[in-house]
Amino acid sequence: MASHSDTLVVFFGATAGANGGKLGSDEREIILLVWQIVDLHEKKVGKINRCLVKPDSLELTDESKEETGLTLEDLVKAEPLDKALQQFQQSVTSEVKCLGRSSYTLCVNSPLVIRQALHPEASKKNLVLPECFFSFLDVRKEFHKCCPCAGPVEKLLLSSMLEHVGLPAVSEQLMGVKEVRSMVQLILRILAEPYNHNFSCFEMVKYKFDSGTCSKTEPVDSETVIRARGLPWQSSDQDIARFFKGLNIAKGGVALCLNAQGRRNGEALVRFINSEHRDLALERHKHHMGSRYIEVYKATGEEFLKIAGGTSNEVTQFLSKENQVIIRMRGLPFTATPQEVLDFLGPESPVTDGTEGLLFVKYPDGRPTGDAFVLFSCDEYAQNAMKKHRQILGKRYIELFRSTAAEVQQVLNRYMSTPLISTLPPSPIVPVLATPPFLPTASSTRDCVRLRGLPYTAGIEDILEFMGEHTVDIKPHGVHMVLNQQGRPSGDAFIQMKSSDKAFMVAQKCHKKTMKDRYVEVFQCSTEEMSIVLMGGTLNRSGLSPPPCKLPCLSPPTAYAAFPTPPAILPEAALYQPPLLAAPRPHQTTTHSSAHTLAYYPPQPHLFMNMNYTAYYPSPPVSPSTVGYFAPPGVAAAVAAQPHPAAAAASSVLPQPGALVRMQGLPFNTGVKDILSFFQGFQYAPDEYSGVVQMSEQARSLIQPKEWLCL
Repeated sequence: MASHSDTLVVFFGATAGANGGKLGSDEREIILLVWQIVDLHEKKVGKINRCLVKPDSLELTDESKEETGLTLEDLVKAEPLDKALQQFQQSVTSEVKCLGRSSYTLCVNSPLVIRQALHPEASKKNLVLPECFFSFLDVRKEFHKCCPCAGPVEKLLLSSMLEHVGLPAVSEQLMGVKEVRSMVQLILRILAEPYNHNFSCFEMVKYKFDSGTCSKTEPVDSETVIRARGLPWQSSDQDIARFFKGLNIAKGGVALCLNAQGRRNGEALVRFINSEHRDLALERHKHHMGSRYIEVYKATGEEFLKIAGGTSNEVTQFLSKENQVIIRMRGLPFTATPQEVLDFLGPESPVTDGTEGLLFVKYPDGRPTGDAFVLFSCDEYAQNAMKKHRQILGKRYIELFRSTAAEVQQVLNRYMSTPLISTLPPSPIVPVLATPPFLPTASSTRDCVRLRGLPYTAGIEDILEFMGEHTVDIKPHGVHMVLNQQGRPSGDAFIQMKSSDKAFMVAQKCHKKTMKDRYVEVFQCSTEEMSIVLMGGTLNRSGLSPPPCKLPCLSPPTAYAAFPTPPAILPEAALYQPPLLAAPRPHQTTTHSSAHTLAYYPPQPHLFMNMNYTAYYPSPPVSPSTVGYFAPPGVAAAVAAQPHPAAAAASSVLPQPGALVRMQGLPFNTGVKDILSFFQGFQYAPDEYSGVVQMSEQARSLIQPKEWLCL
């Protein structure tokens, strides 16, 4: 690194847009470099060098034309930035050698030209800057040390500083030359009596971002944190650090934010080393990362700790190895072992310390979540691992993403701190909607296809092979296997394509293709039509038919229930279960039982396709009504003990809260009190007795000997 004791290179730059205090705020390219050498020992100066730079985009704002006096004709003949920097380095090196010096340090009037213009532009153009641009002096801060009474640093101007030390303003009119000469005169003045200044306030630009962990007890200054919004979903902490190139981010200071489903939501919290760098980061509001513009806002230290802070010793030990590249694996089979993961990654991407470099994410009860984090010692190994993205392990395709230490903390905190079943205090039962993971939004756009008639042994890899060349057009997490009530494949699948045109091509080319000696029908559809099909409707090439008016009720599947479900109530429509809400609501009672409590999830009409059929695992439980509750074991046993198969009741989902339930096969002497007692623990109509209506004799003659309608 350059030494302050030899030589200063007074440096100035201008862009094709805003200059002065707004330099670099509009992402405009550098068009002018000016420099001059000052020998600190001999107090001599070299010649002024002025170099024009040709930008990639030959555009100049009116403000820049007026300030710099340059035209497009001047810039067309100039060299690009990489050539101009080579010219700068060769000129300075040769001149320093002529002076008999061995090193030099840049000196600028403001850090903007280094931090906000040169480093960001070089990063975007993949240019390697000379070492001298990673250390510099700010003449304003040096002057403030000599003359603290001159005013705050951020308000110091070259003209005011010259006036303060009794020097006249420079009469030069050419932009760049005027500023450099003014700085040289000021430097020579503070080197002499009575100031005898020693330059020592060196500012550094970090070569790279240092990953690390953050404790929840660590104090974080809110004046150093920003929130970046609109990030590409695949961006890593290194990508974010590159966006803020030139500014120093604190160690482990990038925290990617995750949504409720554990996926990145396009936001990140970034912590800088001080408020000055945070303020410069705010000037990059709506600068671009690739083709996307990034919004930058102020944030608080509490928000940063909420995302990046952690207390897990397991995570701390896992992340204790520094300078490691972290990869997140998602979609692992629940039975996957560390050795199987290592074999999947292969010898070309060795994991740091073998199985010690793997961290499986688990629920509090020890069940795997299908996520894992992997450490690699270098970027090359990580790149090799990323080539395994969407390849098959077992019967599942695995997704791989670059990750961060903060994301590891966040994911572990989320899974380890959230109970499996809501334990909130009793509250009135009101409709509460939550967004389940990986769910398509209901839409009339026909960008999906339905596969009907799949072999029951068909897996994800079979479907991908069946799709052939169209596999690349599938959306991420776009394969939805439809399971029956026992958690087994039903022979149907829905696939989300990237566009309706892609879905049309698949339906045309793959219809009635063979898979394992069976032909598979392929129909184009929308997510709304998928919802109707899942509720019992039909979809074929003749069109869409709505579900029947009277669908038998679906009891909770035996895989999740504490009581057996009568087989007689498993009709064909049971293959298409209603969806669920992610967060069950507790039963309004203060009594508890030591027996296992059943969680029921209410379906909602506008979430009919909100089920994730990504893998062969039992479907979540569903409720026979549209109202959420916890059924105590006593009630569950009462339901199971009913001698009639239809005792669970058939329901027709209504658009408003509540549902109409038809009860068949009741004893002839059943009364209102008996029915209300039967539904103990359920929520029925507000007017408790008006919610139970006995059918008329005419209607009863068309159905069963004894029936009631419950609202």
